[in-house]
Amino acid sequence: MTRPNLDRYIAGWRGPLLAALLAMIAGLPGLLLLPPLDRDESRYAQATSQMLESGDYVDIRFQDDPRWKKPIGIYWMQAVTVAATSTVEARDIAAYRIPSLLGAMLAAGAAAWAGAALFGRRAGFLAGAMLGASFLLSSEAGIAKTDAMLCGAVTLAMASLARIYMATRAGTDPRRHHKFIFWAALGLSILIKGPIGLIVVVPAMLMLSIWDRDIKWMRRLGWGWGLPLVALIVGPWAIAITIVTDGGFWREAIGGDLGQKVTGADEGHSGFPGMYLTLAPLLLFPATLMLPAALSAGWHRRAEPAIRFLVCWLVPAWLIFEIAPTKLWHYTLPTFGAIALLSAAALTQPIGTLSRRLGAGLMVLAGVLLCVITVYGLTEFGRSTAQTWATITIVSAFVGAMAGAFLLINRAAVSAVLISLAFGILAHAALAGTLRQLRPLSVSPQLEKTLEQAGLHPRQGRVPGPVAITTYHEPSFVFLTGRDTELTDAAGAARALAEGRPAIVEAGDAEDFRQALAPTGAVGRAVGTVTGHNYSNGDDVSLTVYAPSGATLPQAGE
Repeated sequence: MTRPNLDRYIAGWRGPLLAALLAMIAGLPGLLLLPPLDRDESRYAQATSQMLESGDYVDIRFQDDPRWKKPIGIYWMQAVTVAATSTVEARDIAAYRIPSLLGAMLAAGAAAWAGAALFGRRAGFLAGAMLGASFLLSSEAGIAKTDAMLCGAVTLAMASLARIYMATRAGTDPRRHHKFIFWAALGLSILIKGPIGLIVVVPAMLMLSIWDRDIKWMRRLGWGWGLPLVALIVGPWAIAITIVTDGGFWREAIGGDLGQKVTGADEGHSGFPGMYLTLAPLLLFPATLMLPAALSAGWHRRAEPAIRFLVCWLVPAWLIFEIAPTKLWHYTLPTFGAIALLSAAALTQPIGTLSRRLGAGLMVLAGVLLCVITVYGLTEFGRSTAQTWATITIVSAFVGAMAGAFLLINRAAVSAVLISLAFGILAHAALAGTLRQLRPLSVSPQLEKTLEQAGLHPRQGRVPGPVAITTYHEPSFVFLTGRDTELTDAAGAARALAEGRPAIVEAGDAEDFRQALAPTGAVGRAVGTVTGHNYSNGDDVSLTVYAPSGATLPQAGE
């Protein structure tokens, strides 16, 4: 595609829209193909389904346990999309993932919008495309939790802040709707994930003011009505949850969840210093080839106000995430917009030899790592049905990496980015297909299928519920079988059979189950066994499904 043709397609609002559509294309396969994932996604989805079932849209609960860790925003969004596109009874995880896909699209569009103002519409589109197609954001776009929408809200807030900052630097008045977008996006980020958006926005503003030795630009943000707008977005639910939980939400969310992440490795999620920097080439793929050029542009062009703004967006937040003892691979996602924009800025000027060589090397390394990961998954958990998808993943990742590296080395940087994006999106789609075919990892869907085939699923109404299950207490199974699912031990499973309810027993509990069942006089019939690998804790599992003695199994064809 020649430059004039590209510029024609991305003129005006088309650039952000096209970037958002690319993000949708990159994230849609994961949204549609992957089964419910453990553990966070299924907890979010189950809590949302309970809101829809109970009509309580203030308190957040997983089964009977309070889930007071994150604010309400993503649950409300999921409730809207489920009500609009599906039903609670359908247990269709795709409906719960739609807000995440919209968040990824918002992030890509916002990056393109910011880039158009900072470096021109062509660079803006490329920034949005690189962000939307990155493996981390496109993966989060297909998972029903907070991170993709948080990225969208933070990127939009920073995009409008960039436009306000650049207007004040040029001596003109910032536009009122840019200020409104900034405060609204900031309020949305708080409603989604509490203070995480502030961890990105506030240090960026402070570092920029210190670097410029000027705080006057911040006076133009509209504080007098902006802070009340944030309070209006967050306040009603904050007051309601305080009343409903008698302050328990804040004690758990701040003193428990956030406090544990700050003071130690919460739930064992630790990492080494520099972990995020090490992971960046893989998580940013296929934009990996532009990383050295982006860092070079950030250093050598730091005197430019636009570049300075992006450095202040990226560096302090990244350091905070690196310093924090709790580390998860998606934590730095709100800073990826700055990296994409720095990469796009680098494309506006000739890229130096060292940056081209390092970028090509990193690109090949990331492509090879993706191939190795795919081969490992296929070897450990694959079946013949996964081979086609895995082959497409490997070929796409390898060709995209090699072609991008070759074109970058030969000074065709924009072409390298476009080719890498095309193959990267294809590789991500095929990877979602590969993961879907790794049947040993899909334990909960296999259990659900076994229950349905035996006429034991609660929604079929053939036998009393709920289902009792030992050891395998994963949220995905609760999501698929309903709120009342009994997560129990061997004695609880025996009691369930004695009461005429289905029971699922893990192999390690089999002997205790038999001993607990004997005094009851109940007899259970094994109707199927599901074996697989519980990736949440790394254990292999073997689960036998028992029907109560009075259950009538469906005939063939029913």
